[in-house]
Amino acid sequence: MAVESIHGRGAPANNTSTRFNLKERVVEGDWLDSVEQLDGVMKRRTTVTVERPKTILTRNSSPDIGFDRSVNPYRGCEHGCIYCFARPTHAYHDLSPGVDFESRLFAKPDAAKLLHATLSRPGYEVAPIALGTNTDPYQPIEEEWRITRSILELLLETKHPFTITTKSNRVLRDLDVIAAAARMGLAAVAISITSLDPKVHTTLEPRAPAPRKRLAAVKALIDAGVPTVVAIAPVVPQITDHEIEAIVAAAAEAGARGAFWLPVRLPHEVAPLFRQWLDRHYPERAAKVMATIQALRGGRDNDPSFFTRMRGQGPWADLIRTRFEIASRRHGLAPAKFPLRRDRFEPPQGDQLRLL
Repeated sequence: MAVESIHGRGAPANNTSTRFNLKERVVEGDWLDSVEQLDGVMKRRTTVTVERPKTILTRNSSPDIGFDRSVNPYRGCEHGCIYCFARPTHAYHDLSPGVDFESRLFAKPDAAKLLHATLSRPGYEVAPIALGTNTDPYQPIEEEWRITRSILELLLETKHPFTITTKSNRVLRDLDVIAAAARMGLAAVAISITSLDPKVHTTLEPRAPAPRKRLAAVKALIDAGVPTVVAIAPVVPQITDHEIEAIVAAAAEAGARGAFWLPVRLPHEVAPLFRQWLDRHYPERAAKVMATIQALRGGRDNDPSFFTRMRGQGPWADLIRTRFEIASRRHGLAPAKFPLRRDRFEPPQGDQLRLL
């Protein structure tokens, strides 16, 4: 039988989970370990399944997150970032947070229609909607599905504030909509840049656009009048932390209005996947990397506690924070916070989307 190659993917394999009765993937798990020795190896192709949720606006009450609502057009992400904290969500679908997360994707084509219904409800209270908080709204399949575009068109139509977080220059495809919203004080964008080193980039986040393209996107957004910041997210100690000053300098040169950083998080299945990735790409320093991460996380692979999960703890966290703050002051980068207007909102008119 043909076996799918995982060449070019971020995760080294499909891991297994028992948290949601995830079935063990005996064929993929065992056979992929020796894939080069097999005949009939074929490229693992990305598949997209249509998802029809009943609602699209996700609410959260986390005290350490600066938004209370978000929209995610897709589940899974083809960028393949090994550190992605959203990987465990694929276990809900009886799929692996490993390679499945990068190649078995879900799209929500009714997202704008569902959001239209939510914004039309009497008594709806306006607050910025965050896009890109779970999986990237500008991963490659957006070019075909254009779900993010349809959401932004609705938000512009209703003059609703929004933020976008992405690690893709594909955001520029919607620059017309984003810039129009920004002129009304309704939009801000964060571009994630983890490393400037092409070798690190191609292993850490193999299918995300190159860092130079993201920096060019920062400049284009700024030139169009869109408040844009750079997110050094995540910082991976012993792998990318030495680049903090260089990334801050590059962000300032591109014109970014601000910057922030987040330490790597390894919840649930992400931790064993990350360890496998280290063994494959950085075997000589794998133990050192994990020891430093655990020093940041109170002796564990992951710290889920509010506040410390977003900033780490201990001497390593203090050192990274100090270096970032010094670099930001040196290059004149402000804290990455931009108030967005809520007073312009106009509820949708009628039952249909005007711009779709």
